[in-house]
Parts: sequence; C-alpha cells; structure tokens
Amino acid sequence: MRAALAAWLVLSLLGGTGTQGTCGDPPAAPSHSIPAPQLSPEERLSPHMPQSLLCDACQAIAFQIEEQLSKAEGKVGKKALKESDYIEVLERSCSQDWESYGVLELDGEKRLSGPGLPSQHPLSVLVSGGPWPARLSKLCHGYVGEQGEAQIYGAHRRGAAALRQLLCHGDKGPCAGRKERPGPPKALQNEL
Repeated sequence: MRAALAAWLVLSLLGGTGTQGTCGDPPAAPSHSIPAPQLSPEERLSPHMPQSLLCDACQAIAFQIEEQLSKAEGKVGKKALKESDYIEVLERSCSQDWESYGVLELDGEKRLSGPGLPSQHPLSVLVSGGPWPARLSKLCHGYVGEQGEAQIYGAHRRGAAALRQLLCHGDKGPCAGRKERPGPPKALQNEL
C-alpha cells in the first residue's frame, strides 16, 4: 500500500492530479485581446497631423507650452519672463521630443493620448513614436509662428484656459465648435 501511495504521490506531482477546476483551485483569469489601432496610409505616412487628431494635438501642445512657461516662471519667482526668456522657452517647448504621445483607438475612434489629454480606457493599445513626435513639433512651431510669441505668452499669463482658447478654440482653431472631450468616470479611491 505504501508503494502504491508513493507512486500516486510522485505521479501527482509530476503530471498533476487530473482533477481540474476543483473547489480549491483559483478561478481562471479571463483573457482579453486588445488590438493595436489600424492606421490609414495618411495616418502612417503623411508628415502632417491627420485632420481628425488636430484638436487633440492642439490640446497637447497648449498643455506642454503652459507647463514649460510655468516652470520657467517658477524659477524667477512667478514674475513675468523677459521677452528673450519666453521666446527661448517656447522654442524649447516645440523642439522637445514628444515621445510620450501616441495614438490609440477608443470605441472605433482614433485619439491622441499623452500628458495633458484626458486619460483613456485602461485596456487600449497606444501607438507612439513613428511620425507623431515630428508632427506635434511641426504643429507647435506653426502655432507659435502664426500667433506670435508675445500673444502666446500673454494668453499664458491670463491662465491655461486663455492659452487653450487662443490656440485651439478660436474662430479658426482646430477645436472650434467642439466641446472638450470628457474623461472617463473617475475611479473610486479604494479601486486603485
């Protein structure tokens, strides 16, 4: 009997007990498959930001400009920057690497995602790198050239909303006539 018990124990350890799904087993985790966004030739190859992502791109650029100008003002005690200083900060803002931005697909719609944009659904695939950083940099330089450094800095001094209004929501802005997209419902603290 001991030999049979020992053989059964060895076989159980090597090959499993053969009893799957018993009460003591943890439940199997459900598997999820999240595909990467399917990008059109324009979205993959064009040097320009696709029209459908211009509003998101503008919001990201306004956020980065605001962050960089606020950081520079913090170094001088929240005083207004000299013209040469804010011009340098705007140049640095537009010339950054922009690698933290990319595109994802949410409910069948492609959206730009990254710092300063509403957070997205946690189960989505972000495609970053590639053409997105160059597109954002080019667009940022275009906004600065079109609006002018002094006007952008003046809007920043009035607040982040004024800067976003100037760049994105004005008469011809990429977000004109659009409401800001809402973020997902906030998670309860104990769910985090």
